[in-house]
Amino acid sequence: MRPTVHNVHERALPVAASVVGGLVDRIGAADDPLWPVPAWMPMRFDRPLAVGADGGHGPIRYHVTGYEPGRRVEWTFHASTSMIGSHTLEVEERGPHACLLRHGMSARPVGRMRLLWPALVRVCHDTVLEHLLDNAERAVTGTVAHPVRYPWRARLVVGMTSVRVRGVPVPTAAILLHDSIERADLADAYALRVPPGTTTDPHDWAAAVFRNPPGVGAALLRSRNRLATPFGIERGDASDVDTIARTDREVLLGTDAGHLTFRTSVLVEPDPGGTTITVATLAAARSGAGRAHLAAVRLVHPLVVRAMLRHAGRSVVAPWRSTDRA
Repeated sequence: MRPTVHNVHERALPVAASVVGGLVDRIGAADDPLWPVPAWMPMRFDRPLAVGADGGHGPIRYHVTGYEPGRRVEWTFHASTSMIGSHTLEVEERGPHACLLRHGMSARPVGRMRLLWPALVRVCHDTVLEHLLDNAERAVTGTVAHPVRYPWRARLVVGMTSVRVRGVPVPTAAILLHDSIERADLADAYALRVPPGTTTDPHDWAAAVFRNPPGVGAALLRSRNRLATPFGIERGDASDVDTIARTDREVLLGTDAGHLTFRTSVLVEPDPGGTTITVATLAAARSGAGRAHLAAVRLVHPLVVRAMLRHAGRSVVAPWRSTDRA
């Protein structure tokens, strides 16, 4: 029989136990201040926190088997998780203005988890718990003395599960975009699904996509300028994505050049399970040079937009890209 894993993470906090206990009572709720979203799939249950509540985070499933409000929560793993045992989150009083927040797990990996736990799951588990403790420290002190550093394996998992770009039809909800061009010679759209807790301000996403592009985007723009200028096409720059209009859910950007009209929309559509960010583009040629330009753009535009949206998703979702997470 394989040995049981005993894993403990704890953080001393300079506040009364009742303050931290109030945070623990909200774990798994819509306003959960502790669980590290959006980097990780949110913890969710089928009912308010109580014995018998069933849920988990992503593929890791468990149900509440013990609950002392303001003090302690115990979860027991489902058999489908391939872990036999439980984990707890508890607050230990250390004085009138001090306490210890501790997460402990005692479980035996079985089946596939016998390989996954040492290879990948343990590092993710440790990272999630340290990030959770960071969130608790920030909630009660306003800052974090030593924020968790994400190991490369944890970064890999976050990137694979949180930042996936797919091609989609131009959304009908992109009203500003559809009203901007009557007949388009180029039309495409790419979407990114992010977890709950991510910003839903389209201006934030427009800035993340277009104001801080990945190196490949800047390199392609330089190449485009070198090739286009001899044919009388204006050089592209940051003004090509000036903000033209915006609503609470959509930002319209673009430019009117001599050879074409270009419009792109950043649409944010939140729902209870997360948020969909869609970057959609319409362009209309205004000359023969414009039509030639669009013919070339069609070859590289999907690669560029996918790269820019993926880069934006990582910069917004991935916590290791800042030294502290507000």
